[in-house]
Amino acid sequence: MSLYRLCTLYSGSGGNAAYLETPTTRILIDAGKCTRTLLSSLKSIGVSPDTLDAILITHDHTDHVSSLEVLTKKHPIPVHILLRSALRYRDTQPEALCKCFRLYEKAPYTARIGDVTVMAFETPHDSRASVGFRLEFPDGEGVTRVGYATDIGHVSRPIREGLTGCDAVVIESNHDVDMLMDGPYPYELKLRIRGKRGHLSNRECADLCAELAGQGTTHFLLAHLSEENNHPDLAFDETFSALAGYETTLRVAASDQVTMLVGEADSPIPKTVANQQEVPL
Repeated sequence: MSLYRLCTLYSGSGGNAAYLETPTTRILIDAGKCTRTLLSSLKSIGVSPDTLDAILITHDHTDHVSSLEVLTKKHPIPVHILLRSALRYRDTQPEALCKCFRLYEKAPYTARIGDVTVMAFETPHDSRASVGFRLEFPDGEGVTRVGYATDIGHVSRPIREGLTGCDAVVIESNHDVDMLMDGPYPYELKLRIRGKRGHLSNRECADLCAELAGQGTTHFLLAHLSEENNHPDLAFDETFSALAGYETTLRVAASDQVTMLVGEADSPIPKTVANQQEVPL
């Protein structure tokens, strides 16, 4: 039985949030969609927002932060965020949210949250700033490493270094190139999505997953699928073929419900230590 849980609460153009739980620490990654939906998703896996130790923000686009202002009014959870991403709020300056901010000038940065060491690495995306995460924590007699990277225009060196050697990886598989180019989007938007600061295609994702599997990754969750330009079967089949010969778990994140990669949805891990330690650099 695994000593941790890793899942997406939902994932796609309509909103994104993921969850990591160890025996002592609970971390939310991104907080898209409305607060009611976010809280309902957490409740479905037996998690109260008051038990969260931190929220990690990848970047400032609405589908990743839309519930932050309302959520932090009632639940003052530390929000780890790049300064340039936090500038999204410089005109509104919501007091409750600003008090929760743990600001970092730039990536890479490292933070300690409970028993989890968070290492943020820069990712190429057309936002003010953008990061992915490598999260390491003790798991039994060893150390478990989890990687998280969505909204990435191409596989850069920081992404490759951040994900290599991880046991489990949540990775973007945003679009099928043919569906995108034959679809209804304006041509300029198609170029933006395919650009170096856009989104990762199924083929690019599959190639990276095969590379990571060769370095020991055994669990993959394909995330941030476009509803217009992709289909879960297409994303799955592309990466499944690339992983032929490797002993891995492969799942596709649902856009509107919890997708568990590691652990059981209805079996919360007892939280043995209450710890809200953060060390921003």
